[in-house]
Amino acid sequence: MNEIKQPEFKEMVLTRTLNAPRDLVWKAWTDPNMVSQWWGPHGFTAPLCQLDLRPGGEILIHMRDPEGGINPMNGTYKEIVALEKIVFSSYIAFEMDGKKPAAEIQITILFADKGSQTELQVRALPIKVDPELYPAVEGMEEGWTQTLDKLTAIFA
Repeated sequence: MNEIKQPEFKEMVLTRTLNAPRDLVWKAWTDPNMVSQWWGPHGFTAPLCQLDLRPGGEILIHMRDPEGGINPMNGTYKEIVALEKIVFSSYIAFEMDGKKPAAEIQITILFADKGSQTELQVRALPIKVDPELYPAVEGMEEGWTQTLDKLTAIFA
């Protein structure tokens, strides 16, 4: 049986300039009530959002898809620098035939003060990905793009 070699996933980097001061954009990432307003691609909602914002703290967000299914995203915060940086590992697992393939993605969020605006950079680096989740990881950029579109719209 041939083993499937993990593709060389590149780090995804997305940048947005938001029409809000950095402290407000920081709050949009650290206040569960605000995160639940924009998290997830178009058509998704976030009915559950738990954030323990400290190194070693857990993040748990349930994304509800348009059909009503729940897609949990959980992770562990690695680094928090107030108003500047959030780093967390995101763990994704899906049930497929009783097996839970998994992926670990390191997410880095950078906040730069631009006067009355904030430059936001989202970096996502796949660390480990089971073969069944290669398509999900390959679609990660589109999902993050839609998610950041929703965040940007809050401050439009």
